[in-house]
Amino acid sequence: MNDTDALDLASLLCSRLCHDLLSPVGALTNGLELLADEKDPEMRQRCLELLEQSAKTSADKLKFFRLAFGAAGGFGESVPVDEAKAVIDALVSGGKAIEVRWALAEKEMPKGAVKVLLNFAQIGIDALVRGGTLDIGAESRDGASEIVVRAAGQRVAFDEAIGKALSGELDGGEITSRTAAAHMLALLADKAGGGLQYALHDDALVLGAVLPEG
Repeated sequence: MNDTDALDLASLLCSRLCHDLLSPVGALTNGLELLADEKDPEMRQRCLELLEQSAKTSADKLKFFRLAFGAAGGFGESVPVDEAKAVIDALVSGGKAIEVRWALAEKEMPKGAVKVLLNFAQIGIDALVRGGTLDIGAESRDGASEIVVRAAGQRVAFDEAIGKALSGELDGGEITSRTAAAHMLALLADKAGGGLQYALHDDALVLGAVLPEG
């Protein structure tokens, strides 16, 4: 990956971040404008509740981006899995009717593995357009981090372009802000000497990864 490709990927990830933050930050702005003009105590309380919700959503998304895309400053080479769990649980709590079921065998995981876990979880959340269950499992075995995410529901929506990005089938010119995160995971897995897999069924999307540690 040359410097130009790296810069383009960084730009696309920034575009994704801005897109996802636009709604909650915009809601904050609108809420403040309403609060400034509203005199009724009950309506002012409602405005404050909406502001609190929008602020929490913005903070939750920033925490996700910090670990899923960024350098995860403040941690060493490994990240406590409870950090990743808290981020995903927070994202789901304010959105669609999704039940998250965890099976994490380790207390800490390498940063790269945490990035894969978080992005897999986000792909799964996006796929469950009508809600469902999200099973997330991870363990360290034979010197490698093994991760699996299964999103199951009445309707599972998955962009095949994301699948191609995960498989490393898209070149730099084909990457968009929608597929940039998946492309990043493919690069990460390739650098680690590991691999990513996915399988799409009528009622479920399964994502898997094996990443050698160290």
